[in-house]
Amino acid sequence: MREEVSAGGVVVFGNAILLLRKYNGDWVLPKGKVEEGETREQAALREVREETGVKAQIDKYLGEIHYTYKENWDLNKGVHKIVFWYLMHTKNMDTIPQKEEGFVDAKFIHIDRVADMARYDDEKEIIKVALDEIKKELKK
Repeated sequence: MREEVSAGGVVVFGNAILLLRKYNGDWVLPKGKVEEGETREQAALREVREETGVKAQIDKYLGEIHYTYKENWDLNKGVHKIVFWYLMHTKNMDTIPQKEEGFVDAKFIHIDRVADMARYDDEKEIIKVALDEIKKELKK
């Protein structure tokens, strides 16, 4: 089974988190493959910028998720994917969704609604981890 490593961000602006809407209507977090010679952090920041147009800064590492999928729907070619997630912040809400990658919208969604809107359970879980971190910071 081939392994693929990606990195992405849970990007915060005020009381909202950035999500991308794919052409099929699914809302997802920005992420992408770590390229050769690139750190996970560099990849996460680059992918957020490429997919959403948002320049962000990393606050902290949130954790990783693992899943497998079939390459090109070939049942004999499995891919084990690891995604490293980072809590990020930005100072600007302007977004430009990357249409070439199939994204039709990029929006900051209020923290009370963002986990419900995210399409995938593993992304919902990483959003909840990020929300816990945000609440900890607010209590300081």
